[in-house]
Amino acid sequence: MDLDDLMQRYFGSDDVAALPPGAVAAGTERLRVDFGLERDGARRFGLWALLYMLGDAPDLDVAFKDAATREAARNFMDLAAGIGGD
Repeated sequence: MDLDDLMQRYFGSDDVAALPPGAVAAGTERLRVDFGLERDGARRFGLWALLYMLGDAPDLDVAFKDAATREAARNFMDLAAGIGGD
């Protein structure tokens, strides 16, 4: 999944910080609904990753049944934490 495509699809912009709070909330809600309906593992992970970056991802044990996918999500979380690090 391409992050820019997801941002355009759910928010109509690639700059969420420039959007009014209502637009962010509406886009995030659509994203959560699609995440809940998605059955393809790779697409589901991509949607979860965007939700995580927005601070609205479900807990790993709720989001992913597979232990390997939960571990991949933990690795993603560690990498994302390093991006904004010291």
